[in-house]
Amino acid sequence: MAKCAFCDRTILFGGKKAEGLAFCNDKCLANARFTLVADQVPEDIVFAQVHEIHSGPCPVCGKNRGLVDVHTSHKVASFLVVTSWSSAPRISCNTCGIKAKLGATVYSLVLGWWGVPWGFVMTPVQVLRNLVGLLSMETSMTPSAKLEQLVRMSIASQTLEEKNKSHCESQDFSF
Repeated sequence: MAKCAFCDRTILFGGKKAEGLAFCNDKCLANARFTLVADQVPEDIVFAQVHEIHSGPCPVCGKNRGLVDVHTSHKVASFLVVTSWSSAPRISCNTCGIKAKLGATVYSLVLGWWGVPWGFVMTPVQVLRNLVGLLSMETSMTPSAKLEQLVRMSIASQTLEEKNKSHCESQDFSF
């Protein structure tokens, strides 16, 4: 039996093959290609863009209130038997990061409890994650690994878009 080269699951039936490797489905194949492109982005390009973002203005408020980095807020909302929770990383200054965490905490406290059983379980979890995030926030003089990862993924995404665009433009679709 074959194993997916991206997620390592066993492939029982079907799957996708590319470049001598087997994948579960199109999603795993696309993720593998994306990861390969992201890993090939030169370090100096990533470093330059990370430091430009880290020392630049906040993309949320536009002000220079401190060093910009990745701040993650956590939410939960429930209604009877349906509960949805999420974590949203975003690049911002500390002030905007604090506002996002506080907003997500209030949102979760108001809307999180109304589902059985997951609302009762996930609301305290997400609120606690926000509170821990608030208490452990610090302004670092160096960018975080999360910021570097997001920048690397962004550059890889742009590279793939440009590659697909140039590929489509080079195709002759005349009939």
